[in-house]
Amino acid sequence: MSEPPKTRAVICVGDIHGFITKLQSLWKNLEGSLDRSEFETATLIFLGDYCDRGPATRQVIDFLISLPSRYPRQKHVFLCGNHDLAFAAFLRLLPAPADGCGFSEGWREYEASEEREGWFKGEGYEDMHLQGRRWSGKIKVKFNTVKGTEYQGSIYDAGPTFESYGVPHGSADLVKAVPDDHKKFLADLVWVHEEDDVFVNTDDGVKCCKLIAVHAGLEKGKDVKEQLKLLKARDTRVPKVEALSGRKSVWDIPEVIACFIL
Repeated sequence: MSEPPKTRAVICVGDIHGFITKLQSLWKNLEGSLDRSEFETATLIFLGDYCDRGPATRQVIDFLISLPSRYPRQKHVFLCGNHDLAFAAFLRLLPAPADGCGFSEGWREYEASEEREGWFKGEGYEDMHLQGRRWSGKIKVKFNTVKGTEYQGSIYDAGPTFESYGVPHGSADLVKAVPDDHKKFLADLVWVHEEDDVFVNTDDGVKCCKLIAVHAGLEKGKDVKEQLKLLKARDTRVPKVEALSGRKSVWDIPEVIACFIL
């Protein structure tokens, strides 16, 4: 009899949003729920949104940056969420639009929301990506009726991120306050990740699948190959990337499943 194939655990980690204690607790739980060798060789796919809302964005990014050296046998993939894209946009880390146009071209489609959302108009705003201006702005409406919570600085709740780096919300000094290794982490985030030969337990038995990981989801009614091409290229001509921020426009989120990869 041939031996069963060795498997590699694939773990997808959702939004962290600046909550370092929850991230640390999750990590301990993962470490305790898997065999040691299985954990030490796992593929960890972080699905983005590392910043905002919670009080410790800086510590969260420090934790994530440390993983490759602490767990050299693991594979770590860091996806970009809409909050991370906006953070990177404010720090001027996004690649320039491939068509040569400035980021300001993307403001027009959403300019009706500028006053309500209080878009950033400080140092360097003149050619900032739309989401960077929204992220660092000061929203006029203080209460988020959808979530039933107070806005924290901007429509993105970015205030705690600024504070975690020791500067007030909306301050251009954040560009200097963020360490270079954090900037590199944000600049290197991928918009999509594909993992082949993922074995999934289903009601019909184990199936070999291709995993496509993206923060919000692929858009409904659009060619998948074309979407993957644009996401891999990190097409910054788009003022709002639906695959990173969409809700009703993207495919339904599947049920949480356990995945194992050869």
